[in-house]
This record gives sequence, C-alpha cells and structure tokens, in this order.
Amino acid sequence: MLGAVLVLSGLVAFAYGSWRGYVAARSALTPLIRDGEPTRRLIEASRPIHARARVRVAVRHVFQSVGWLGVAMYGLYLATVGLTVRS
Repeated sequence: MLGAVLVLSGLVAFAYGSWRGYVAARSALTPLIRDGEPTRRLIEASRPIHARARVRVAVRHVFQSVGWLGVAMYGLYLATVGLTVRS
C-alpha cells in the first residue's frame, strides 16, 4: 500500500511540477520577445542591464521554472522509491 501511495504522489508531483515549469519557462521568454512601446523601449535601453524590468521578470520566471522542475524531479524520485518498496 505504501508503494502505491508513493508512486501515485510521485506521478502527481511530476505532472504538476513539469507543467508549472513549462508555464514559467514560457512566461520567462514572453517579455523578451515582445517589442513593446518605442518610448518605453528607449527609456529601458538607457538603464543598466540589471535594472531593466524585462530582465528582472525573465530572471524571476527562470528561477521559478527551475524550482518547479526540481519538484518534478522529486516526484520521479518518489515514484522510483515507491516501485522498490516491498509490501
């Protein structure tokens, strides 16, 4: 019974973590792809790279994506442990 619970919870964590990781990675690229308003683009170009809003948002989403992928990897670990547990 314990093995089945571990496998099920591992698969759920894997599915949810990989989906949220994909969504965060996709949203990390969105601010960098869109052009935006020409005036705002000129103002942001005058700022240092670390102070630009688009870069900060993209970096935040990349870290979220890596975190969710870590959850997915932990889910795979739980599923593997659940398969090796003997009842």
